[in-house]
Amino acid sequence: MSSPGPVSADQQLVEHARRHGFVVSAKQLASWRRAGLLPEHTKRALGRGRGSASVPDAEAFGLVVALARLARRGARPSHLALVLFGEGHPVPEGTVRDGFGKAVRGLGAGLGEQGPEEGEDEAEWAERVADEVVASGQRVRLVPARVRRIDEGIARYMRDREVVWPPPELADLDANPEPPSLSSGEVTTAAVTTALRGGAAVTPQGIGDVLRAVQPPGWGNPAASLAEYTVDDVPDAAQEVFLPDGGMSTVPDGDVRGALLSLVETAPLEDLREAWEVSGATREWGLDLCARVEAELEAGELGDAALAWLMGRAFVSGLVLMAQVGDRHWSPTDRALDSLILLMMRRSLRDLDGKVPDCQWELLGSPAVLPAPLIPFLQPRYASEIQQENHDPEPS
Repeated sequence: MSSPGPVSADQQLVEHARRHGFVVSAKQLASWRRAGLLPEHTKRALGRGRGSASVPDAEAFGLVVALARLARRGARPSHLALVLFGEGHPVPEGTVRDGFGKAVRGLGAGLGEQGPEEGEDEAEWAERVADEVVASGQRVRLVPARVRRIDEGIARYMRDREVVWPPPELADLDANPEPPSLSSGEVTTAAVTTALRGGAAVTPQGIGDVLRAVQPPGWGNPAASLAEYTVDDVPDAAQEVFLPDGGMSTVPDGDVRGALLSLVETAPLEDLREAWEVSGATREWGLDLCARVEAELEAGELGDAALAWLMGRAFVSGLVLMAQVGDRHWSPTDRALDSLILLMMRRSLRDLDGKVPDCQWELLGSPAVLPAPLIPFLQPRYASEIQQENHDPEPS
């Protein structure tokens, strides 16, 4: 009886997946390979004139099991690549960057594609595009329905107990006597112009407007006030960041998508993976906080979760909360975009750290200013000090 021939490379992978409880076919393997999710087989000489044989790459075995676990009918290869990368699997670098790039290129498809007309000022062009977006009926939704319900629930809880609400102390700390209240159309206009012009469209008043647009109705907003009066309060430091002719020097000018694509091309893979992990942890933070506050409201007894909620609603935590709980179905594309925006924020803060010495970065670690997962990621000095401590030799 003749002995069976050598097992083919694909069959080795099929058998490996089967031993881990998954069924894959040679056709699936070929599809994943074409999508750049699996490495090609390598050739190995058999010796003594017997030619060569194909063998799977060593990393292919783990990838096949992970792909079999994640794949489902209609799953996008770019989504699979991003999730595999986020889990730490050795996805080819080009495939990873392509997945992040597709996430950016799908953002605002068609928005301002033609660019300014001949002789048209860039600011006027951006406003024209924004007007067209608003006229079409599109609107930016800053406050998700879930967040609005929690705000309303807390307000009812306080008023039922005859607590003056909104907190008058917040109004006392807000230096703006006539704070603006933007309409949904105005918010959309601001979002579109910022997306098209980047840092050139960012102003202290614009930052304050965004903070006020996401706050609960009727609140004073000390954080917005600080932003709006930055130039008056710290003129010497502010001029390094907010330019005299308008714009913010720590945010790249031009279409934000171009800046994000530059990050896709140049950011180290370690940075992309770190941002991916922080993005996921921040979303979990937001969803968990919502669930804990809802549980306290249901029990009729507000506690630590409601306190964290209220302390963060007027600060950066509130902005992050809006972004993280706005979409019930958070795709790998959404997470990739969020990861790139976090990297852009970190670069801007590091640039700011260089332009304005002695920034009080420790304040970002104060309760409710930033979600806990973002603190070590975004604080320039915190991160550098920790890194230095980890590398300093022990004293002899």
